[in-house]
Amino acid sequence: MQVIDPAKEFSRSLAKVLKSEGGYSNHKLDPGGATMMGVTQRVYDAYRDRQGQPHRSVRFIDTEELQDIYRSSYWNTARLDKFPAGVSYVVFDGNVNSGVKQSVLWLQRALGVNADGVVGPATISAAVNHQNHDQLIADILAHRLAFLKALKTWPTFGKGWAARIKDVKATGQAWATGDDAPLPIARFAEVSPSHKAYASDIKAAPSPAVADAATGGGIASGGLAATLQQVQDQLTPLSYSSDLVGKVVAGLIIVSALLTVGGLAYGFYARRKKARIAEATQ
Repeated sequence: MQVIDPAKEFSRSLAKVLKSEGGYSNHKLDPGGATMMGVTQRVYDAYRDRQGQPHRSVRFIDTEELQDIYRSSYWNTARLDKFPAGVSYVVFDGNVNSGVKQSVLWLQRALGVNADGVVGPATISAAVNHQNHDQLIADILAHRLAFLKALKTWPTFGKGWAARIKDVKATGQAWATGDDAPLPIARFAEVSPSHKAYASDIKAAPSPAVADAATGGGIASGGLAATLQQVQDQLTPLSYSSDLVGKVVAGLIIVSALLTVGGLAYGFYARRKKARIAEATQ
């Protein structure tokens, strides 16, 4: 059985996360806002408040503060000293990038335990006793990647996030098997700092309401198709005595058919897309 040194796991995990996070960033689309080495200005302000210190720019965060914030807010909160090597790092990286609750949800879904975003004895036991930690890491990161793709900021930051997950997976699985050999560092963060990925940026699911309006659902529903059907029903008796009215009725039949087919197709797409977003983010 692999012997875990919690101090070592935190130290090497922090070193990897800092490489992934990069330096200072304040991208207008980043929900984290001003961020230095993964610590946002809001988190830094709260930390300085607890220390009885005045606020200052996160650009000036020192090494002791940085380590204290990472240890207390992102490592200890998730009780990562209790987790297997590699798994603790993967959860830690997610904690920093998307928040502790969200990262723990990915872990719990991968384990198949109650997903409440809080690490308790059941979550720890399930992780420790999991028969294949390489596979567990892959499952955690699959949930994470699906979540990231459901964010409206994916088109902007997706390339960096995907590279980060690839690097995290390689490192986590190596550590899970006891391999301490140096691993390549993802180069994207050295060029461009990583950006936060929060649930607040989940893109809105398409609404099937347009499809429902197009396909009707009964005249009482007031749907567009139902309204056209009403007009068609009223004009049909007159079509026998007027070529113009007959052509209008034929046109209405065609329009109604197109609306129905298009509405059904869009309704299928909208419900499928909504289900995928729900699966990735709930």
